[in-house]
Amino acid sequence: MSEPQKPRVVICVGDIHGFVTRLRNLWSNLEGSIDLSEFETATVIFLGDYCDRGPDTRHVIDFLVSLPSRYPRQKHVFLCGNHDLAFAAFLRLLPPPQNGSPFSEGWKEYEASEDREGWFNGEGYENMYLQGRRWSGTIKVKFNTAKGTDYQGSIYDARPTFESYGLPHASPGFSLFFSLPISFFFLVFGYCKSVFESWGSSLRADLVKAVPDEHKKFLADLVWVHEEISKLCGSPLVQQSLFRLLTDDDVFMNTDDGVKCCKLIAVHAGLEKGADVKEQLKLLKARDTRVPKVEALSGRKSVWDIPEELTASPTIVVSGHHAKLHVEGLRLIIDEGGGYKDRPVAAIVLPSMKIIRDTDVLAK
Repeated sequence: MSEPQKPRVVICVGDIHGFVTRLRNLWSNLEGSIDLSEFETATVIFLGDYCDRGPDTRHVIDFLVSLPSRYPRQKHVFLCGNHDLAFAAFLRLLPPPQNGSPFSEGWKEYEASEDREGWFNGEGYENMYLQGRRWSGTIKVKFNTAKGTDYQGSIYDARPTFESYGLPHASPGFSLFFSLPISFFFLVFGYCKSVFESWGSSLRADLVKAVPDEHKKFLADLVWVHEEISKLCGSPLVQQSLFRLLTDDDVFMNTDDGVKCCKLIAVHAGLEKGADVKEQLKLLKARDTRVPKVEALSGRKSVWDIPEELTASPTIVVSGHHAKLHVEGLRLIIDEGGGYKDRPVAAIVLPSMKIIRDTDVLAK
């Protein structure tokens, strides 16, 4: 009788947020913690948010785009995070709304926040996806009370991303523009307006030039959702002869009740508990930009739990985004770092359910 196959290794990597040294250290620890043959054939799912907050988005993307040639037997999945979506939007890499409407239709619902968030208003803003304007803007509030840290340029903390490509996010004069007394603003409105428009025009054009074509393609190709759907999960044959009939689509995880064969859905923030799952997946697979704020990429409480309709058959829902490490049943949230300077970048390895961090010190 032939030996039963081992279930394939699936690695889910949490938010990186521009910390390339942490990414390299994490990758090294993954390679050192997993059997070499299993690592070389693993499915590696990156859960999104490669840019912003940390200092080296450029080299993070360099590392990621190099993986398919360096590890040709691995399967690599690059999910789109809300920060990546906004970065891509500013570079105009997103598909247009499917109904032919302009991106500006999506601004209306959120216009009350435009002044406080300092939305981008320079060259090309007229037909820009909402999150691109928010990402590249200059927020007036300096301190983020929710995170307990200063904002880094915009509400998305995008300044380090600009700097990683050798550009300032905003000139000193533009920062001063927002701190001037209102009376002075009216006196010199014409001058300030011309400075602002000149700065805005060069801001986007300069970043478009600075971002390599390979990086643009990476951002344009990011998927909003990824599914691993086994044809065998739930089959009595699998339960009776575990691992003997495995296919490339099977995902397993260790549980208190033994090894479980599961479907897997990976999406940056999660799926809305109160919305139809099929409709959500349809929108995500189509990358439907009619929606100015995609809850599955940017939601919080609404996407924390697994939708009830997915409980009919074992379905892992794995995400990053939430600045937490949360493993409860089949709901996996792998974002221990959250872009904070003092937290590690983590990954989870299936089926073992082992958490690997960039800070781990492996035994020699």
